[in-house]
Amino acid sequence: MDGLIVGIGLQSGATADDILAALSEVFGKASVDVLATVDVRAKDVGLHCAASSLGVRIDTFTAADLAEVHVPNPGTASRDRLGTPSVAEAAAILASGGAALVQQKRVVNGIVLAAARAQRPVP
Repeated sequence: MDGLIVGIGLQSGATADDILAALSEVFGKASVDVLATVDVRAKDVGLHCAASSLGVRIDTFTAADLAEVHVPNPGTASRDRLGTPSVAEAAAILASGGAALVQQKRVVNGIVLAAARAQRPVP
């Protein structure tokens, strides 16, 4: 439970290999406990394969819930497409129980990542 709660924003069609490579580039060998994202990505095959490879669950949130979270780096792309100025940062904060980010958003090959540490035990 010392692992990261990783918020992830991605386009449809991102592969598990793309996601795992981005995670490795940003977080190295750090342990990941949860991947969190917007609910419209709930059935994304690449995301599910990456989560399975890591042995972690995926938490999803509605765009409306994500839009309520104050983030350090709001963006226009997700706001225009989804109605929320943040997916990765907001999802990491929500999934962690409101913890501060330990990694602000970073984009690797179109995959947006941010992370927090859980404020409560991760089941």
